[in-house]
Amino acid sequence: MWKDRVRSLFTSPPEAVIPASAPIRAVAKPVREILRHSHALEQALHTLRDHQGLNILDLGEVNQANVGFLTSLGHRLYSEDFLHTVDSVFGEGDAETTQSSPARVGDFFSQTLQFPESHFDAALLWDTFEYLTKPLMERVMHRLTEVVRPGGVMLACFHAEVKGDSAPQYSYRIADGRSLQLAVRGERRMLQVFNNRSIERVFENCSSVKFFLSRDSLREVIVRR
Repeated sequence: MWKDRVRSLFTSPPEAVIPASAPIRAVAKPVREILRHSHALEQALHTLRDHQGLNILDLGEVNQANVGFLTSLGHRLYSEDFLHTVDSVFGEGDAETTQSSPARVGDFFSQTLQFPESHFDAALLWDTFEYLTKPLMERVMHRLTEVVRPGGVMLACFHAEVKGDSAPQYSYRIADGRSLQLAVRGERRMLQVFNNRSIERVFENCSSVKFFLSRDSLREVIVRR
């Protein structure tokens, strides 16, 4: 059943949220942490606070900060550790080749985003699209539009002013209702670089896309499914 494919379903109090079956892997000590004001997070949470018992998808790795904050609002958080699945399925070879392999792509989608249609009211996508080839990203986006209900909210981040072919890889942690704590995990090769127009094309089948200006190198977007 689809429930067996969920990486982590958090419905317990924060001190007991990670079940024994949840995948646990060693995480390197962050190089540094950055606390930043997030207008997109602030707006997304404003919408979530108007409701109770929502289903929220987090494509980042399991972390207690997001679990504790979102469950304290009365919502259910599902964590996918999306990039970990990307790495485990497609490996460290040439991404353009491995991410286009029909066998690997099929294996990938058997391990992630296996939820009923319109199951989620919101999704935290973070910067995951930048590490996917365009064809794989399009399939992921198509699947997201199936599992996020019409009118649902999606929050995404994109690096701006990228120099070279890599960018800092972050763990995104909700510090409070207005701020994100970014734990820097090192550099990761980017497979796509986005500007505003290309971001709009990613979400062209959604009802609205709103950009938020920031003083750092991250571009934030709120999308209405």
